[in-house]
Amino acid sequence: MDSAASHRPTVTDLRLAGAGLTLAGSRHQVAAATGATPSVLYAHGFGQTRRAWSATADALAIHGHAGLAYDARGHGGSERNAGDEVYTGHQFTDDLIVLAGELPQPPLLVAASMGGLFGLLAESRWPGLFRAMVLVDITPRWETAGLERILGFMTAFPEGFASLEQAAGAIAAYLPHRRRDAGAARSPGSLRELLREGGDGRWRWHWDPRLVDELARDSEQHQDDIAEATRAVRCPLLLVSGGRSDLVSERTVADFLDLAPHARHVQLADATHMLAGDDNDRFTATVLEYLAELDRTEGTGSSAVQRAPAPVTGANP
Repeated sequence: MDSAASHRPTVTDLRLAGAGLTLAGSRHQVAAATGATPSVLYAHGFGQTRRAWSATADALAIHGHAGLAYDARGHGGSERNAGDEVYTGHQFTDDLIVLAGELPQPPLLVAASMGGLFGLLAESRWPGLFRAMVLVDITPRWETAGLERILGFMTAFPEGFASLEQAAGAIAAYLPHRRRDAGAARSPGSLRELLREGGDGRWRWHWDPRLVDELARDSEQHQDDIAEATRAVRCPLLLVSGGRSDLVSERTVADFLDLAPHARHVQLADATHMLAGDDNDRFTATVLEYLAELDRTEGTGSSAVQRAPAPVTGANP
């Protein structure tokens, strides 16, 4: 086998068992490490899919960190709740517990926005579920204006788009700071991961529209519960925030560090809430540096990680 080819990242799409439904996932690894146990678990933000992590997951795989990314329920290729089953935060947390708990070793969780909140809730319920956590532009309490802007965009096109080109234009207007060549968000062909064509020929977002009213709109009333969960988390924590984020601010970061004094904070000055997409190279380098630091710390026996006594199986403790 060609040595260069053996170290190229490969992506294998999977069907994964969540808490009562099936989730779409992707394993990122290099050919030479086929079958390697994922050491990184990726959880995306509200309205995203697992593909948001593709560049980072491939880069980490090349450096020896196999990864598993998944679409949250109601998103992308994952199943949606039945029509009579309301979406709740407990369901998303349970899915994360099931996925992480079935891995032979606690993974590093890299989680953006919504995924990070459910990660904090999951770790507080199952101490040791994660080796450590990287929270990507999310804190237990957030700025209301930022959330309203996100939801405003997500609900602005209830009838969908006449074409992928029209959708690309809407995204470009929402993310004006992105360079025209800066990734998939502006490419009509790549938008097939984010939109679905209906029988009427119009393109609509991949996520279940019920998620906005059932999960997102009342999320602020759960901030106290998430804050208490954060206070209980003891595994290593790294918050990576965007200097131009309108969801995370100096105020919410200070509150987070008060709740979790052992956490570290790194800010990417030019990034917005869409941090990994805004500055993926710097973000990936930050995660790689953090993994190296975890390895060094654990090698000295001074890690603060609390390990679960055995892999967790099932969502209900």
